[in-house]
Amino acid sequence: MNTDAISIFNSAVNAVQPATLIQQCIQHDADSITICGQSFPRSAARPIWVFGAGKAAAAMAQAVETALPDCKLQGLVITKYGHELPLQHIRLATAGHPIPDENGVAATLLMIEMITGVQADDIVLFLLSGGTSALLADHPPGATLQEMQTVFDLLLKSGADIHEMNTVRKHLSGVKGGQLALLTNTQALCTIVLSDVVGDDLHVIGSGPTVPDPSTFADAMAVVEKYQLTDLLPLSIYLHLERGCAGSISETPKPGHPRFAHTYTFLAGTNRIALEAAANEAIQLGYDTHILTSTLTGDAIAIAHSLANQAKAWTGKRPACLLAGGESTVTVTGKGLGGRNQQLALAAGIALNGQEGITFLSAGTDGTDGPTDAAGAIADATVMQVGKNAQEHLDQQNAYPFFQNAGGLLITGPTQTNVMDIIIILLV
Repeated sequence: MNTDAISIFNSAVNAVQPATLIQQCIQHDADSITICGQSFPRSAARPIWVFGAGKAAAAMAQAVETALPDCKLQGLVITKYGHELPLQHIRLATAGHPIPDENGVAATLLMIEMITGVQADDIVLFLLSGGTSALLADHPPGATLQEMQTVFDLLLKSGADIHEMNTVRKHLSGVKGGQLALLTNTQALCTIVLSDVVGDDLHVIGSGPTVPDPSTFADAMAVVEKYQLTDLLPLSIYLHLERGCAGSISETPKPGHPRFAHTYTFLAGTNRIALEAAANEAIQLGYDTHILTSTLTGDAIAIAHSLANQAKAWTGKRPACLLAGGESTVTVTGKGLGGRNQQLALAAGIALNGQEGITFLSAGTDGTDGPTDAAGAIADATVMQVGKNAQEHLDQQNAYPFFQNAGGLLITGPTQTNVMDIIIILLV
């Protein structure tokens, strides 16, 4: 069943490849470019500017170059180290993720310089995918990059979900939370999005650099207090948020801001698209297939227990395939090596208690799970029997070496896309 589970996962990832999605999304002729059915007039003498950030930025830019071979393209995209691809016209920068680094700051400054030089009648495409919050890197006045790195690390380990983390990040930036859109004078800023956020909230994906931001400094401070980070934040960061709450710093631009009359956002890839492709593959393989949800959120161990109980109690047809998508969270307290998907798969394997005939796969569509080279892991009776001290590894948040020794790691390398996580449960 492991082979089937991997085949189903690969089908999900293949369905949300930028090459496929951008080809479906963009068409052009001599006088216009059409994005997801909406046309924008263009001058052949003027460039189409392409900017972007995220784990899929290079693949999206490469797909744009393929889709617009006769257009003059220029611009800059930023992607994670190891996710680079060759581009002919659009500049590519690589930077740190999930913790921002000096290369991200330098690339972001260059992007700001370039985007402020765009003319009013130029078309700007912004290619947005998961990872942008770290890759589009800056820090507030009076704070250092090192202090921002501390903030990112604290948020990632806190158990905060992506909505909460990005609420804080937007209020520590001059480009996130719609502020990048304020820097350009174009009459057509078109953002093409691969969503890595449950619910596909546009202001949350990549911290929404080109869309209005409904969150406030008070919301950001509430997140800090909820996760007891107040005393852990660098003083400069805390003071910045405090000044924002007092109204001494301008808020991020809100819905109704006049600049957004000239911005357009197109959702090209989602977790649901990936799940539907996975379901089609499972059906072709002979499984009675059910998509449980594409909006899975919450603690990884709690999700694992819930899904394992559903699998054990299954009374429907067999062989069956149960599919779920979304993004779990982990509050990091241990010093082990792993990621949310490996933690989830290990917890599910323990909960299944060696029951035969059940395969449980949990993996990220971006090919990266936590600070590891694995996309996720597969747990079944054989893996759990070969692996030793499963509960101890789970408690220490050390799932990677458990699955490495037991043969359950799923390693894909960078997939060049990112639409959250896929969980596949096979029952025979």
